[in-house]
Amino acid sequence: MSETVVSLKDVWKIFGARADEAMQAVKNEGIGKPEVLERFQCVVGVQGATFDVPRGEIFCIMGLSGSGKSTLVRHINRLIEPTAGTIEILGRDVSSMSASELRRVRAQQIGMVFQHMALMPHRSVRDNVAYPLEIRKVSKSKRWAVSDHALGLVDLTGYEDRLPKELSGGMQQRVGIARALASDPEILLMDEPFSALDPLIRLQLQDQFKALVAQLKKTTLFITHDLDEAIRIGHRIAIMKDGVIVQIGTPEDIVMNPADDYVREFVQGISKLKLVKAHSIMQPLGSYKGSLEGAPRADEGADLDQLIDLAVGSEQPVVITENGNDVGIVTKPRLLRGIQGGKDE
Repeated sequence: MSETVVSLKDVWKIFGARADEAMQAVKNEGIGKPEVLERFQCVVGVQGATFDVPRGEIFCIMGLSGSGKSTLVRHINRLIEPTAGTIEILGRDVSSMSASELRRVRAQQIGMVFQHMALMPHRSVRDNVAYPLEIRKVSKSKRWAVSDHALGLVDLTGYEDRLPKELSGGMQQRVGIARALASDPEILLMDEPFSALDPLIRLQLQDQFKALVAQLKKTTLFITHDLDEAIRIGHRIAIMKDGVIVQIGTPEDIVMNPADDYVREFVQGISKLKLVKAHSIMQPLGSYKGSLEGAPRADEGADLDQLIDLAVGSEQPVVITENGNDVGIVTKPRLLRGIQGGKDE
């Protein structure tokens, strides 16, 4: 079982002088965000958030503006203090850390990348990346070596001596990622880092970032308002609304089994072809009464796009296998339902 790197248990954040009263009213009476504001002049930022993130996972937190996703992630490095609940990093309670311990954790164990990187315009790319190490009094030769290595990881070798203004927006964002990686943190907090970029550059950076995180085994909490982006890079996704985590699951789970109408509206426009796998839509072998001799076969991890290619060339269902054994079938009607995704038959 993978080691848990980040753990949140029943985390609440309510902004306002009467936060404790408001929290109790939410718990006891079930009142919503508008009534909390009206009765207590308080704003619900996060409500009862609980989840664990294992080592190496990209955990996407998504929702519309005001859903609480940025507020939630800022609890992890204690930029925001919770009203209630616990936040642990590698088994240590962040709230119990002293100021010096917290500074060390922020400097060494957590890297944060924002939508706008705020690179220092008068410093070279190398010096921007090396700045966290400079604060820690690392020698110039070592921090430059680390900086050059980090820039190599994000394909910016050769740009070390350029100023930020000489780089494109996508390249500047990669400088920000390199800066976050320079201190070799356990955890990356990414707050909509690609949302201001052109679509093509954004897709390229998403792919590059996902490969980089897999290579370095960095545990990542990635905030986005874009479900396509969350599905593209996330191992799991938490969908938030009005401070509440509505659903947590893999991209396939969320598309195939939306928890409510709010999530269902989010996923209805998502292409299922590369997302939904055979194991999610297959039926038992015994449900088909005809002969399966000569039927096409596919692994249980085959996606809809692959299944369609097999199905169009045969009148029989596609037989699904696992470790070489037949475990189920996908008929054409079932395949069409899979393309619709999550719709009741």
